[in-house]
Amino acid sequence: MTPDAEHYRSARLARDPRFDGTFFVAVKTTGIYCRPVCPAPAPKEANVVYFQSAAEAAANGFRPCLRCRPESAPGSWAWKGVDTTFERALKLIDQGVLTSGNLAQLAERLGISDRYLRRVFAERCGLSPKQYAQYRQLLFSKQLLHETRLQVCEVAIASGFNSVRRFNDSFSRHFSLTPGQVRRSGTPSEGPVQLKLVYRPPFNWTSMRGFLARRQIPGMEWVTEQSLGRTFSWDNDRVRGYFTARHCPDENAFRVDLSLSDTSALIAVVNNIRRILDLDADSGEVDAHLSRTAVIRQHLQPGLRLPGIWNLYEAGIRAILGQQVSVRAATQLVTQLVSTLGVQQDDRFWFPLPGNVAEHSLDFLKIPMIRKQTLRDFIRSVANQSRSVILSEDMDSWREIKGIGQWTVDYARLRGLSDPDIWLGSDLGVRKVAAERLQLTDDVIRAPLPGAVI
Repeated sequence: MTPDAEHYRSARLARDPRFDGTFFVAVKTTGIYCRPVCPAPAPKEANVVYFQSAAEAAANGFRPCLRCRPESAPGSWAWKGVDTTFERALKLIDQGVLTSGNLAQLAERLGISDRYLRRVFAERCGLSPKQYAQYRQLLFSKQLLHETRLQVCEVAIASGFNSVRRFNDSFSRHFSLTPGQVRRSGTPSEGPVQLKLVYRPPFNWTSMRGFLARRQIPGMEWVTEQSLGRTFSWDNDRVRGYFTARHCPDENAFRVDLSLSDTSALIAVVNNIRRILDLDADSGEVDAHLSRTAVIRQHLQPGLRLPGIWNLYEAGIRAILGQQVSVRAATQLVTQLVSTLGVQQDDRFWFPLPGNVAEHSLDFLKIPMIRKQTLRDFIRSVANQSRSVILSEDMDSWREIKGIGQWTVDYARLRGLSDPDIWLGSDLGVRKVAAERLQLTDDVIRAPLPGAVI
């Protein structure tokens, strides 16, 4: 349901952080748009226009506020509607496909014409795909200028611009300011990039921390009382890095220290960190929907998030090694794989590359031979870049590999893609908890119909 003007008015006057990023407030007298949590004096309602996205506000000629900084607001999916093609297009653009490719290639990947793709964007957000991609890049560059000490040329590259001159021109045209005017005081410095990633409350940090702590891989992941982090690779290992995200509940945010070998991948990496922490979820809306079912309402923990895995490749391997074993046993198997075949630098490990694993005997893993073969077949399919099931968005093709069933595909989709519409009804752990705590019968637990289970 789309909120009406009264809902928007009430939320902005209350400066309610639960609505941060779900809509933006444009002021006609100043030509500026803000987040609903902006600390500036509230304008008169007659001077206000509401937009469901920052890009839409920009398309109507408004500039971002320098005080509340709309580029730092958590993402919102309310304006996407139910168009699956549009949703996939947004994800691919956020991954940088239009930075390295063109619109025709994006349309071909989506299985539609570029003309239809432009029409979908015009209907959904009033922008062309290129305009949307560029404005996302500009908002990210503005955040980097405010929060980091990267040089302006580094900010341009990290935001996906191939030319500093083009970056300066685009920035000045859209924001009526130069990058140098936004640049915070201080000289550029080396070291990790430090960013503030905001979310909408509530956020059940205790639950997410406990979930990830039980599954952390020593040397590759680290979890403390107030932080979590890991190593990662990007773009077929072209870029490597690691990050630590420290939870700051008073700010409704995570403070992230991020080191990577090539800043050109920064925008895609930051978007992926947001995904694995599920920072763009609207927990209040999720909790409200779940509370409609009495049996769930009694056990609901507000602010639960979906902890992600870095990519589909790693999610697929974790799912295969987790077949029919406990969480502890599966974590030990993944730890053995990482410590034996992973890339090591100092005291850190990176998840094994497909080429390092595909032809290995895997004799150090104490699992049945048929599962080892499944693992090898899966990894070989990843290593075969010419025809790789891991690169296909049709994950049902994974089931062509012997030993991979629906549970494995669903688990990888749930955590590797952060797909919230997955129910692991056949999972032994899910069935046990649902039966003991919720007193659900087995036929209800396994039911695939939405709303039949939690």
